[in-house]
Amino acid sequence: MPKLRGEAFWRETLRSAHFVVAPMVDQSELAWRLLSRRHGAQLCYTPMLHAQVFLRDANYRRENLYGEACPEDRPLIVQFCANDPEVFVQAALLAQDYCDAIDLNLGCPQMIAKRGHYGAFLQEEWDLLQRMNIDKTVKYAQMLEKAGCQLLTVHGRTKEQKGPLAGVASWEHIQAVRKAVNIPVFANGNIQCLSDVEECIRKTGVHGVMSAEGNLHNPALFEGRNPLVWEMAEEYLEIVQKYPCPLSYVRAHLFKLWHHTLQVYQQLREELAKVKTLEGIVDVNRELKLRCQEEIANQKEGEKPKEGLPFFHWICQPYIRPGPKERCKENGASGTEKGVRGKRTLEEEEDGNSELLSKNKQKKKLRNPNKSFDPSLKPKYAKCDQCGNPKGNKCVFNMCRGCCKKRAFKETADCPGHGLLFKTKYEKSLSWQHSQRGIQSPEMSQRGEAEMGEAVVLKEPGDSAV
Repeated sequence: MPKLRGEAFWRETLRSAHFVVAPMVDQSELAWRLLSRRHGAQLCYTPMLHAQVFLRDANYRRENLYGEACPEDRPLIVQFCANDPEVFVQAALLAQDYCDAIDLNLGCPQMIAKRGHYGAFLQEEWDLLQRMNIDKTVKYAQMLEKAGCQLLTVHGRTKEQKGPLAGVASWEHIQAVRKAVNIPVFANGNIQCLSDVEECIRKTGVHGVMSAEGNLHNPALFEGRNPLVWEMAEEYLEIVQKYPCPLSYVRAHLFKLWHHTLQVYQQLREELAKVKTLEGIVDVNRELKLRCQEEIANQKEGEKPKEGLPFFHWICQPYIRPGPKERCKENGASGTEKGVRGKRTLEEEEDGNSELLSKNKQKKKLRNPNKSFDPSLKPKYAKCDQCGNPKGNKCVFNMCRGCCKKRAFKETADCPGHGLLFKTKYEKSLSWQHSQRGIQSPEMSQRGEAEMGEAVVLKEPGDSAV
């Protein structure tokens, strides 16, 4: 069949999907995708997969895609992060039979993407400024379309807009991209309820709308409903029993679903954080349900939700992440300090001030008081010529151990820096074989010489029988 492109690809392959669940690391696993599809989602993405690991590791392929094949989980788009065209293509070929499309992540703004040189940080390869204006955004989209992109998702934020600085996504940028390209466009950002989806489509003209945070707090978002939290939690846990996933994923989902309730019942929050089994998570969920039902039974007539919530805390609803100003007020910081307290930047964490260090780093500091988190004091590693990972300091090929091993084996060479002695072992093997021939018994030697003489006679020129 000829490859479908543009509008035809969206209509036929993706079934004209309008409601899309975003790719979320450790959060858009099969069980959550199936729950979302039951409640209005028309298209789902896998979590972001690392193309290079997917290519080389059969277990990684099985755990993240092959083992999750499910007829109800279609249409499905597999998302990869990659920075090597050949690796990306080979990974896509391995995934193509298990999905309906392949997506390249060009939007991840997190530190891990910066270290791995993928996601939003690939923009630097196109000489984009860190804060793009609309003209540059449009040109970037047109460049991707020209390169063969068949569908584009625009997040409406810069890579600096993350965590407390996420802010409001720019639908103006999304609209400009939609008008400038001839391929389907999905929008992402500012989606907390179904009315947001409808307004986004109306204002930007996009083909579909993608939700991440909104979907995590209310998987029935695309149905336009705000169900009881325990209904969604119980349904999700039932799916997990049929399609298991790591316990950390399940716990994270319940933290999102029960977010507002866990602010009320802090003890159960601690229990959920410590529980070690799926059965234990089910028990915590049951206890949360009982607490809420008891609270409903004792509710006074005309009582309204607290903490400024639109609904009572046991109802699925959005969580609005506080911005820098709100965080400053919570921390008691003045207006002049908001730029410092609003975002715990890497530089602030690394100066050794325990108040600014993350909890994990504070624990490390307690174990080792002399430990420093200053990035300027960390050793700088030269990169492998082949894959970009840190190279061995004494490697003769200027490569990491994995790449060095492949090359040394291929070329039968040694690399003392990595302890690889393919050439030395080969030479020793030849020497041993030669020595074995030299210590053969005289009888065997004579018989061998006779056989050799016979062979020579048989192979004399002109002998047509040979």
